[in-house]
Parts: sequence; C-alpha cells; structure tokens
Amino acid sequence: MADETKAGDSKAGEIKRTWESQGADRARINVNEEYELKDWSAKLGVTSWEVKAAVRKVGPDAKDVARALGSNARI
Repeated sequence: MADETKAGDSKAGEIKRTWESQGADRARINVNEEYELKDWSAKLGVTSWEVKAAVRKVGPDAKDVARALGSNARI
C-alpha cells in the first residue's frame, strides 16, 4: 500500500506541474496554433492578422499584445 501512496503522490505532482505550465501558456499567444489565434482575436476584438502583427512587434506576451493593439480586454 505504501507504493500506491507514493504513486498517487507522484501523479498529484505531475498534475500540479501540468496546471502550472498551462498558466504560463495562457499568458502567451502562439500564432502557430489556429485555435489560439481565433480565440485571442475574438478576445481582443481584432483580426487574426492584427494579432500576428502585434506578436511580431512586441512578442507573444498576451498583456503586451493587448497594449500594442489598444485593447481593453482583461488578460
């Protein structure tokens, strides 16, 4: 039973790390993923092309992109 507990603890750690890494991903815009471009353009109220141009200009950080686009969206 002790082995089962250790395995369970390991999984909990893996899940926590997965959620932590996803948090970082949500703060960045990946212009190579069509679904992300669609979601971010809708959230920021601009076209996909505008999102791509802003990412090229300021980098993938969502807050920087929103600022560059003059968006009032909550990031």
